[in-house]
Amino acid sequence: MVRSTQVVRVSDSLPLAQSVDDDQDPELVQHKQQAKIVFRKISPSSETRCSIDGGSMTFHYLIHPPPSDPNAVVFLTITDRSYPRKLAFAYLDELSKEFEMSYSRQVHQRNLRPYAFVGFDTFMQRTKRLYADTRTAQTAAGSHLDRLNEDLQDVQKIMTKNMEDLLWRGDSLDHMSSMSSSLRDESLKYRRAARKINVDAMIRKYAPVGALVLLFVFILYIKFR
Repeated sequence: MVRSTQVVRVSDSLPLAQSVDDDQDPELVQHKQQAKIVFRKISPSSETRCSIDGGSMTFHYLIHPPPSDPNAVVFLTITDRSYPRKLAFAYLDELSKEFEMSYSRQVHQRNLRPYAFVGFDTFMQRTKRLYADTRTAQTAAGSHLDRLNEDLQDVQKIMTKNMEDLLWRGDSLDHMSSMSSSLRDESLKYRRAARKINVDAMIRKYAPVGALVLLFVFILYIKFR
């Protein structure tokens, strides 16, 4: 079944809407925390549809418009691992169409507060109930699934990832970013030190000559004044 749903703006990971869930379930709470990592990892080159294996639960997300669009929004749902991917993406597709129709003109606003579209939860809950049972969902959403047949008939087209791999890659990228920053700092320190050494070397090299020139000028000044 569908356990939780979140709607987030891709450009800055601003949460726009979220379903009201059972936060007494520690496992679901943990997966919702991991969802925040998924949002942070989305980039302009990310897949528009992706399933991420999170163990007992699975993350499914759909991005619309494409992530390269400044108004892109990601619709993510957490389901039981056994829940069919085709139904999960049919559910997300319905959410994206309704959200675009209701809020597309407001998504780009920079002054939006978190969960600005909290009223969208009403539609999410109603749609969630429709997709709660796989058998009734197959029947109720049959025509809708037919319309999605070209995109979803071959579920292998949907990118599949593993949460552990995503977390590991995130740690690696963060580590590489930290190393890169450290190397830049060290490089800057090296350039400053090299510049100082060069200046000191020039002073040591030309200081005696400069002193002699000044002495010669001073003698001439004393002699001919």
